[in-house]
Amino acid sequence: MDKKLKLLTYGCQMNVADSERMAGLLAKIGYTLSDDIETADLILFNTCCVRATAEDKVYGQIGRLKALKRARPELIIGVAGCLAQKDGENLIKRNSHVDFVLGTGQSSEVARVVESLERERKHFVDTSNVSGEIPTEVFPVRGGTVSTFVPIMYGCDNFCTYCIVPHVRGRERSRKPEEIFSEVRQAVAEGFKEITLLGQNVNSYAGGMTFAQLLTAVDKISGVARLRFMTSHPKDLSDELIAAIANGENICEHIHLPVQHGSDKILRRMNRVYTVENYLRLVEKIRAAIPNVSLTTDLIVGFPGETDEDFSATLNFLREVKFDAAFTFIYSKRSGTPAASFDEQVADEIKHSRLESLMKVQNEISLAKNRLLKDSVVEVLVEGASKTDENIFTGRTRSNKLILFAHGNEHAGDFVNVKISQAQTFLLKGTVQ
Repeated sequence: MDKKLKLLTYGCQMNVADSERMAGLLAKIGYTLSDDIETADLILFNTCCVRATAEDKVYGQIGRLKALKRARPELIIGVAGCLAQKDGENLIKRNSHVDFVLGTGQSSEVARVVESLERERKHFVDTSNVSGEIPTEVFPVRGGTVSTFVPIMYGCDNFCTYCIVPHVRGRERSRKPEEIFSEVRQAVAEGFKEITLLGQNVNSYAGGMTFAQLLTAVDKISGVARLRFMTSHPKDLSDELIAAIANGENICEHIHLPVQHGSDKILRRMNRVYTVENYLRLVEKIRAAIPNVSLTTDLIVGFPGETDEDFSATLNFLREVKFDAAFTFIYSKRSGTPAASFDEQVADEIKHSRLESLMKVQNEISLAKNRLLKDSVVEVLVEGASKTDENIFTGRTRSNKLILFAHGNEHAGDFVNVKISQAQTFLLKGTVQ
C-alpha cells in the first residue's frame, strides 16, 4: 500500500539533511512524500528552536492540525528535531493530538516507531541518546536536483551563552571519512553537481583526519563539480583549511564565518573565545590567500548588556570588514542557556531599532560589493526557473552570488557563463554569453 508522508522541515540545513534521512527510512516501510497535508497518512514535523519565532511557528502549525486529527483519527502526527528534544513530553501535553515525539538522537528510529503506531495507537516520546552513536547506514530521499547536503558531524562543544544547540543536539560526534565519501559518491550518482558538507562547526571535525584533509579528499571525488561547507567557527579556522580552499579545484570561494558581534565585551559574554582583532587578522589571511573570496557572517543585536557603544562598535566593524552578506538576528532568550538569566536584557524596541540600523549599513555594503561585478562574466550553476517567472532562470556563482538571467536552452545542472548587467542588494542580473 502506498502511504503518503507530509514532511514539514523548519530551521537550518542540518534539519533539511535530517529530514531527507527520515524520509528515506520511512520510504522503506511504504511512505512516499506528498505535498497534500489534508490527505497524508503521516504528518511529520522536523523542528527548530534556535529562536522563539521558529518555535512559535511550529506550535502554531501543530495546533492547526487538531481538527484534521479529529476528522481522521487514523492519521499519525509526529514531531522530531530540536524542539522535540527541548520540550519532549510537554509537547504532547500541549497537543494531545500528536502521536509521537522523537529527539535529535532518535530520528533514525522513526520507521520503527511509526510501524509500532500503525499496529497500536498510543503516545510515544523518546528524547534520550542526544549525544549517541551516528547511524552508519543512511538512505536519504534528497530534495532538489542540483545541490545537496552531506553531514560530516553532529552536535557542538562550544556552548555559546545564547545558543541552545549543544543542549538539543548534544556533544560533537564525527562521521567516519569512508561513510562520508560513500554518501558523496551516491549523491553524485543521483545527479547532484554541488555538495555542501555540514556540521555545527565543521572546523572541529575529528573523524581520523582534519577537516582540511577531508575537504581536499572530497574535492578529488569524481563528479563533484562544486564543493561547499558550513558552518565555520572563527576560533578553529586553520591556515591548513585556508590553503585547502585556495588550492582546491572544485572548492568554492565562499566562507560563512559567523562573528556574532563587533564588541569584545559582548563576545566575551557570548563565550565566543576570540576578539575582534583575532577575527580581523583571520579575514586578512583569508583574503590574502583567496583574493576573490566571498565572506558572509551572522550577527546578533540586542544581546544582554549591549550598550549604544557596543552596537556602534558592530557598525564600525561591519564597515571595516565589508562582508558580502550578513544574516542578522535579534537576540532571542532561550530557556536553559546562560544568557537567558543575564542581567541587562535589552528592550524590544531598542533591539528592533538596532536591527534596522544594522541591516541598512550591511545592505549598502552588499550593494556596493555586487556593483563591483557589473560587466564581469561569471560561471553560474543553473538551478532552474525563478519562483515568480518561468522565463527567468536562477543560478549561483562559486562565490554563492544569486544570479537571474533570461531562460534560453539551459537546464538545471548546466554550467553557463553570464555577463552581469545589473547589481542589486541580494542578487545580480545578467545575460548568458
